[in-house]
Amino acid sequence: MEFQPDYRHLVDVARNRRPARLPVYEHIVNPGIMERVLDHRFAGLLDGDAADRHEFFRQYNRFFQTLGYDTVSFETCITEILPGGGAIMGGRPGPIQTRRDLDQYPWDELPARFWERAAPRFSALAATLPEGMKAVGGVGNGVFEISEDLVGFEPLCYLQADDPELFADVYRRIGQLMHQLWRTFLECHAEAFAVCRFGDDLGFKTTTLLQPEALRTHVFPQYRRVIRAVHDAGRPFLWHSCGNIFTVMPDALSAGIDAKHSNEDTIAPFDRWIELYGARIGLLGGIDVDLLCQLAPEDIVRLVVERGTRYRAKACGFALGSGNSIPDYVPVDGYLAMLEAACRIRADEAA
Repeated sequence: MEFQPDYRHLVDVARNRRPARLPVYEHIVNPGIMERVLDHRFAGLLDGDAADRHEFFRQYNRFFQTLGYDTVSFETCITEILPGGGAIMGGRPGPIQTRRDLDQYPWDELPARFWERAAPRFSALAATLPEGMKAVGGVGNGVFEISEDLVGFEPLCYLQADDPELFADVYRRIGQLMHQLWRTFLECHAEAFAVCRFGDDLGFKTTTLLQPEALRTHVFPQYRRVIRAVHDAGRPFLWHSCGNIFTVMPDALSAGIDAKHSNEDTIAPFDRWIELYGARIGLLGGIDVDLLCQLAPEDIVRLVVERGTRYRAKACGFALGSGNSIPDYVPVDGYLAMLEAACRIRADEAA
């Protein structure tokens, strides 16, 4: 039987309500993985003409439906359209290093550049969604990631010490851009989206990348603007952030996040996330990507059934998936074993 999606299960998770059926969720699935699962090449169609885009999203949405998802995950990232961007990948500074750079950067051109790229994608996505399915995503990238792309991480650290006023203005200007793009998104494209989200990786294995106080002062105020707009549009907000970010979780909660994704067992077991925050927000993920890469499929099924059942019992709003994403190096058999385990949990609950 063809799986019948119902996006309301994921909405329940995002609003920290117990869904009637366990949803599965991924932040990103590499298109190459999708092609191998479907045995059909389509990833290169995204940047083609209108017919190509329509076919891309028809296959893209078919992938999620075939594998038992209630929602598709999709966003268009701001960093895709930033002139001179790319510093987030490391190796060089970004285009903004001085006050003059900030003032002369073509901020006023960016919304048009973004929507030229994003609007056709969002429209094609909406036109090809199967019955009962909606999307999770929207305008990709968070405040800190955009600052890394425009300045570079190491130059940001120097800028914070050498020119605190410019450092602050960079974040204010990024926040203005994000708020403008999100408002247009919510006015024009929100109907196809059940949950809004952005990803902003604030930490690494042991702590945050900037001092917590810098994030409180410059990053989270910009979150509040976007999240308020999302809430005003009647959508819950899902925050994806990697790393050891426990020191700033109170700030994220205060900013209004409804749900959180991303976890690594080497930082904290998923049970700790549930114990600390399960009463306040939905929690998604739970299965470390390393396990999907290292274990045999039969061991993955056994482990995910055990953990997923426990998480489902302990958390109110919980969706099962990887703790980060499914990049191209994850073995397809390992990924599918995780989804097989989710099916078994669903079957056990329905019995």
